[in-house]
Amino acid sequence: MSTDTAAPRPGFFRRRVVEPLLGQLRQGLSPTQLALTVTLGTAFGLVPLLGVTTVLGTAVAVWLRLNVGALLLVSHLLSPVQLLILLPLLRYGARLLGGPAHISLERLQYLLSHDWQAALQLFWRAEVGALLLWLVGSIPVGLALYALLVPLFRRVARRQQAQAEISAAE
Repeated sequence: MSTDTAAPRPGFFRRRVVEPLLGQLRQGLSPTQLALTVTLGTAFGLVPLLGVTTVLGTAVAVWLRLNVGALLLVSHLLSPVQLLILLPLLRYGARLLGGPAHISLERLQYLLSHDWQAALQLFWRAEVGALLLWLVGSIPVGLALYALLVPLFRRVARRQQAQAEISAAE
């Protein structure tokens, strides 16, 4: 009979999110760079235009010399939230730019089958307005998230460095 005393396997969130981000700290990504990576990944993960998250995130990560994989990990983990906020942002975006007060799937289906130009005009207005709302909202949220993450990641980096020094001394 085997008495296996191995530590329990960490949960999904720890394995798929926390450990890869901590690995970035171990590989030399500074706490400020990691905070910027998570902040931008969050902002790009919530952009109300489906299909641009990867392209936008990759381009900005390469431009700022951040870790592309970590940024895309964060942004794609937010895909369910992006889908949840998409329709409300489109509705408010249409209203912002003078469109109808109510956008529904049924209305879009009707317009697409009867007047596709009106459907495109409605969707165009809604999308531009949604992008404006996202941009205005993502700036203060991003600044606040960055301000919260920098000290957190600095503390984690110090703790990892102390553990490494203890291990090296043993």
